[in-house]
Amino acid sequence: MSIQTQATRSTPLTEEQLQSYEKNGYIVIPQGCSNDLIDAFNSHIHTIRSNDPIPQWAAPHAGAESKEITEKQRFSLRLFNPHLHDGFSLQVLKLPIVRGALAQILGDEAVGVQSMYFYKDPGTPGQAAHQDYHYIRNNPNTLTAAWVAMEYTNEENGCLYVIPGTHKLGLLPHGKVKNLAEHEAWTEETENIDLSQEIAVILNKGDILIFDSLLIHSSTRNRSERWRRSYVCHYIRHDSTIDREDLKKKISLH
Repeated sequence: MSIQTQATRSTPLTEEQLQSYEKNGYIVIPQGCSNDLIDAFNSHIHTIRSNDPIPQWAAPHAGAESKEITEKQRFSLRLFNPHLHDGFSLQVLKLPIVRGALAQILGDEAVGVQSMYFYKDPGTPGQAAHQDYHYIRNNPNTLTAAWVAMEYTNEENGCLYVIPGTHKLGLLPHGKVKNLAEHEAWTEETENIDLSQEIAVILNKGDILIFDSLLIHSSTRNRSERWRRSYVCHYIRHDSTIDREDLKKKISLH
């Protein structure tokens, strides 16, 4: 009896979508992930953070004991690289539709290098405008993100904003965050850019936003009573190399 694998790679993007990606630096795949899978994954992550004790890899603060973690922290602070420890998170990183789309965009097979599950509960600040390549250097630069909406995401609960076409500007200088009322202080932001050019990316539950590592993007504070959960994974083409030691492990999408 043979074992089934994801050997056959799909080609989900049309030529028009590929041209749009080339021009704008991003593309949205509507309902790229089913609602049933989204619900199961959200429930799975909630169960992990509900455990006592929370597994060390899933703890809101590295090295923290469960007794030191508040209920708010359990369900607000992100899980970093869950795919390295959790089978369900690994399989969502390896979504066949993402694998196929990345191969079309990059011209060859991609591999996973990072995953993050964001809660973004009500009141949580966003991240100032930036380019992912500033944080994750790779050579040659093929870094690409797939941002899976775990629920409806709009301006009220802190959606992503992008400046179309900025992926063609190259890496720009980044400096200290200026608007601390809106954005997290621990990040950095792209300098000397016209934020009036930003547009909101409204996503329905299950939509997948794929974007270039040089695309300038940001998010705003969650001003709603809803969460804005998302699963964000980063990929590179299989022949690229990552500079950061903590992201050197390449995950096959087969």
